[in-house]
Amino acid sequence: MHDYFLITIHLVSAIVAGGIIGLERSFHGRPAGFRTHTLVCLASSLLMLLTLYQWQLLPGVPRDTINADPSRMAQGIMTGIGFLGAGVIFKEGFTVRGLTTAASIWITAAIGIMFGIGFYFPAVLATLMTLGTLSLFRWIEVRLPSHYYAHYQVSFDRQSPMPESELRQFIMDKGFTIANMSYAISHEGRLLEYSMILRTSDQDNISVLAHASQSMEIVRIFRIAPTRD
Repeated sequence: MHDYFLITIHLVSAIVAGGIIGLERSFHGRPAGFRTHTLVCLASSLLMLLTLYQWQLLPGVPRDTINADPSRMAQGIMTGIGFLGAGVIFKEGFTVRGLTTAASIWITAAIGIMFGIGFYFPAVLATLMTLGTLSLFRWIEVRLPSHYYAHYQVSFDRQSPMPESELRQFIMDKGFTIANMSYAISHEGRLLEYSMILRTSDQDNISVLAHASQSMEIVRIFRIAPTRD
């Protein structure tokens, strides 16, 4: 009965820790949320319990025939979590999203391992630090001065395009610097397309550039895609 009580403590602790982290992800609308993080933490804890109680599960078996190294079990868990983490990373236009959620799944698995072997202090501390990173660091990140990047594509009639020098000045007047620029002929040779990566220190400039591009009659097609982590 004492072992059953300890096993329950291990698993319940893992469920609580994984659920708390998952709630933060669900609140922000991430693809891997409450249930995913809870199950990851629970599964990690459960597999580590197998290494702790292997002798009770196989009574009478010589110790020479059993060699379940807990560290190797942990390595296997973290390797398997890589596949789940990769599943929440996806490309949306020019933006790659889901990296933070993948990292949260990875740390949740590690926390589950700690609860599984009964290493409670670092497990609880890691849970609190993870929540702080996902919430408090978000607040700090928003307030830190930083550069914003956007992919900008604009097309003109091939016979009467805007000169490149004028286009560059137009973009700079909206508060951007051009990181690089490429050129292409599109729509069966009818349009000249400029593609570039823009950098600005004010995220609102992206909206300003969009409205300015929309109001230019010479512009045939344009697209602005902000980049995000």
